[in-house]
Amino acid sequence: MTMLLLVEYVNATARSRSLLRLKKSTLGQLLAAALLGMIPGCIGGFAVVALFTHGVVNFGALVAAMVAAMGDEAFIMYASFPLKALTLQGILLAIALASGGAVNLLWGKKSAPAALLRPAAAHPDNRYHHHQKAASGSRRVAVRRISFHRAALAGGLLFFMAATVSGMLGHSHGHGELFGERHINLLFLAIAAATLVIVIRVDEHFLEQHLWRHAAKKHFVRILLWTLGSLIAVAALNRYIEAQAWVSGNRLYMGVAAMLIGLIPASGPHLVFVLLFAQGNIPFSVLLVNTIMQDGHAGIPLLAESRRGFIRMKAVKAVIAAGAGICGAFFGF
Repeated sequence: MTMLLLVEYVNATARSRSLLRLKKSTLGQLLAAALLGMIPGCIGGFAVVALFTHGVVNFGALVAAMVAAMGDEAFIMYASFPLKALTLQGILLAIALASGGAVNLLWGKKSAPAALLRPAAAHPDNRYHHHQKAASGSRRVAVRRISFHRAALAGGLLFFMAATVSGMLGHSHGHGELFGERHINLLFLAIAAATLVIVIRVDEHFLEQHLWRHAAKKHFVRILLWTLGSLIAVAALNRYIEAQAWVSGNRLYMGVAAMLIGLIPASGPHLVFVLLFAQGNIPFSVLLVNTIMQDGHAGIPLLAESRRGFIRMKAVKAVIAAGAGICGAFFGF
């Protein structure tokens, strides 16, 4: 939610710089999206999905980010086998840039479905000054006249920050010092604090039209329901299906299983392949196939926004993952 608010704000106030410059550079989009996707966890993926739905980056950049992403499993990888995890990340980056470039060659710059483009991405240049001025807002007006929309967004952010500081929203992202829970919570707090400043400063028109009606009212409930439903489904699968035992007992089908489980838009189910690889029960190629197919929780916002876009992205990644699996079987890695 905070990523949606931040991208909405930046996208409406960038004028002819930053995001507009990024929109004109296909190579810049690929590099930026791939690097964001490489960030452990799902924050980078969330940002790229938001940029894609706003028309800032194209479909090739989206594919590059999702291929480069290792989800929350990255924390376990860096804690369990850091050198091999770095090798995997390097391979994913190379595949992400190559596959994203290939997608752009096949589909061109207009690869993002028109239905996904949001009004904030379609403002003519002569209207950016208006949005920048509105987004800058007046601090005195914001304090003197607190609307329900501003109070609801600010209150929600403050509650989230307080819950994070108190430990109510604890995460088990891994046991390594570099990507421990404390560092993740600090990152969440920084993002929430930046968003809170924006909510307080912008004027009422910008807040209601962009942050409330567009980001919060239109997208938040849909994304919340998809996230909740996906996590419930994953919890049920983990409770009633011994995925690890099944994969270990059917080595010939592990590549197919890695692809099928990789379709699940959530971090968690893919951890079985990380653990199996750490124990030496599966080859590197199977882990590579699963990591290419999965995209952590970052696929959920895209699924909530457009099932067509999600299916297209997964279809492209399936081809890439299948190719990686075939190469792994041929070269024996």
